[in-house]
Amino acid sequence: MERDALSRISREWVSLWCPSPRRSRFDALHADEFADHSSAGRAPTKEAFWHGLMDLVTAFPDLDSRVDDLVIDESTCRVAVRWSARGTNRARYLGKGPTHQVVHITGIEIIEIHGGRITDRWGEWDISDFMGAPGPTD
Repeated sequence: MERDALSRISREWVSLWCPSPRRSRFDALHADEFADHSSAGRAPTKEAFWHGLMDLVTAFPDLDSRVDDLVIDESTCRVAVRWSARGTNRARYLGKGPTHQVVHITGIEIIEIHGGRITDRWGEWDISDFMGAPGPTD
């Protein structure tokens, strides 16, 4: 797969982490056999990843995500994505909140893309800004 296509798919993937992501676009970007190798306790499936995304954007309904860096390996069709996001916590998330505070989230993801669709994901997020914030339900 060409570098430009890998970059475009990776950037579009991160753009889904926004208010009201489109399920049709999510489905088009993820292979049916998608495997989440960093599922954080969820099932490692495409459907579970969708529900995790919905939990995130419900908790942060004004979430604004962006790609900070991409490292592309055309030979393996893998892309490392360093990203960041900001959003106001308006609903309970990870057992905390709502805090009604703006939260900064960062992460690094590695995705593998075949046939124009994401087949695998590995990722780590830093949401310590949110987890350390006091809230009315703590």
